[in-house]
Amino acid sequence: MTHWEQLTGRTMQKKIITLLIPFLGFPLFAQETNPDKEKLLKELAENACQCIDSVDTYNRPKDEINEEVNECILKQTDVYMLSVQLMDAVALEKATEGENGNKEIKVEFNLNRDSKVFKEYYYEMERYLMKNCPELKSKVASNDEHNKYSVSKNPEALRIYDEGIELMKKEKYAKAIKTFEKALAIDQKFAFAYDNIGLCYRKLGNFDKAIESYQKSIELDPDGLFPWQNMAVAYQYKKDYNKAVECYERLKEIDDSNPEVFYGLGQTYFVFLNENEKALDNMCKAYNLYIAQKSPYRTDAEKVINMIYVKMKEEGKEERFMEILEENDISPSDK
Repeated sequence: MTHWEQLTGRTMQKKIITLLIPFLGFPLFAQETNPDKEKLLKELAENACQCIDSVDTYNRPKDEINEEVNECILKQTDVYMLSVQLMDAVALEKATEGENGNKEIKVEFNLNRDSKVFKEYYYEMERYLMKNCPELKSKVASNDEHNKYSVSKNPEALRIYDEGIELMKKEKYAKAIKTFEKALAIDQKFAFAYDNIGLCYRKLGNFDKAIESYQKSIELDPDGLFPWQNMAVAYQYKKDYNKAVECYERLKEIDDSNPEVFYGLGQTYFVFLNENEKALDNMCKAYNLYIAQKSPYRTDAEKVINMIYVKMKEEGKEERFMEILEENDISPSDK
């Protein structure tokens, strides 16, 4: 039983974030492609994706889920780094064959996962997975950890709720709403049902009804992350951006260690309110929290920071951009 599509703002963000500008560790010029390396990356990423798909998310804290997902990526990065270094050594040996007699090629393999070299390979693997492994986003976006009123204790209400989830997966949102309402007729304190009704209304473009449903969920659980976060997205669609900011600020009061709070604030300030300095500061905080929590959503924050850089550079505020990065302990070469 899944609390469906927790990080729903990502759908909107995919439409907004369409440009990748080289700044935070991205190459300024096109790199020569190596077919063997690309094939290896694809194969190892598929292994990592299968491992990620096996991670159990039901009623588990997010840090535990991220830790398991991270280990899936780390194991394949170990193999990837060593294999690429060996491939490069063999290529170098062939290229220098016959020069100065028998020239000895020395290769040092370093599996220190805290090293800059290892992180480069890890982030390359992570970026590939974010583009090509739907299971990765599904796992890190899951929110199956329950509060007091999250899930009904009534078996019949649960059964009907699961039917609603299946209808949502098939994008039959109107039918899903009616199904969740049937579950609520049995248990009026079923917060997840209200959350998903809100999500269905949002998908149908009825943002007022969506907000109304999220507010009902909040009445049951004032500290529920899902309704506050998704209500912020609904207000964005309504173009009531200050209300969206208020929702994110409330989320910050509930949990200031949640990177999605700062990501949402950063996106709202940058995309909708044109307040680039506030956008950058919040996105830097999201970036650092994603890294600390080993979340692959780090790559999304990285992309937005790149876009803010371009905008601030156009405005002649490149120096201020660097200052904000420094204030958040981020250097331009960080990845």
